Amino acid sequence: MSKNIKLIEAIKNKGKNIEAEMSFFDHLEVLRWHIIRSVIAITIFAIVAFSFNDFIFEKIIMGPKNLDFWTYRMMCIVGQKFNLDGFCVDKIPFHLINTDMGGQFMLQINSSLLFALALGFPYLLFEVWLFIKPALTVIERRSARGFVFYATVLFVLGALFGYYIVVPLSINFLANVSVSEEITNQITIDNYLSTIATLTLGCGIVFLLPILIFILSKIGIMTPEFMRASRRYAIIIILTIAAIITPTADVITLLTVSAPMFILYELSIMVSANVKKRKDLVEKEFYNT
Repeated sequence: MSKNIKLIEAIKNKGKNIEAEMSFFDHLEVLRWHIIRSVIAITIFAIVAFSFNDFIFEKIIMGPKNLDFWTYRMMCIVGQKFNLDGFCVDKIPFHLINTDMGGQFMLQINSSLLFALALGFPYLLFEVWLFIKPALTVIERRSARGFVFYATVLFVLGALFGYYIVVPLSINFLANVSVSEEITNQITIDNYLSTIATLTLGCGIVFLLPILIFILSKIGIMTPEFMRASRRYAIIIILTIAAIITPTADVITLLTVSAPMFILYELSIMVSANVKKRKDLVEKEFYNT
């Protein structure tokens, strides 16, 4: 009799394991379709970007290398208005070269893929949201409402800040660093493109800090008290990063680059505090009932 009971329990446990495995594979199937749709979307954006490759290369990729770039013109206007010596950019001493047989063709492919990633970022976020949404409770869904919209806005603002501020300042600074007059700056087009892409997309990702803090605060890893206590260290890190990428030791340029980072950090503290406040209210209601 005991053997029969054990056999029945073993069959039940096996059925539970099979059910769990099927559930796991079902999740994998759902994830697979999210990935397939994302790849299709990126491919479409890449084809569109490849069709406008001339405009993308001449106006966008080569923009920070030209002296008539918007940022350089604004710097010259500000420098003349406030009599700031060395603030106006009058030269960018480097030449772009190609060292591979298929380098220029790969440049078209890589630039198209990078623009596809940038343009398709909101859709990728939407697919991520669709995947994690069924696992959230009703309260968690309400608290995460607008995730795609706010993340997209922050990413676009960060990418614009990176392209119009960080990229030109970095290129101007690095191009004018000279160890010896015997050395001529000849930069490969791959290195130039990767620099622009890394700084632009990197700033876009950095601007997602409030979203990251929101998630970490939700799971209890980050608290507003910790962020306020670490503010002095954050200021030092932000100023250090801004000092590295600014072309001169001018205070105005330093503050221009670091100001958005300060704002982001303070905004992240507010987000974390708001999450903690909501948690405290929920706990208070729970104990009262």
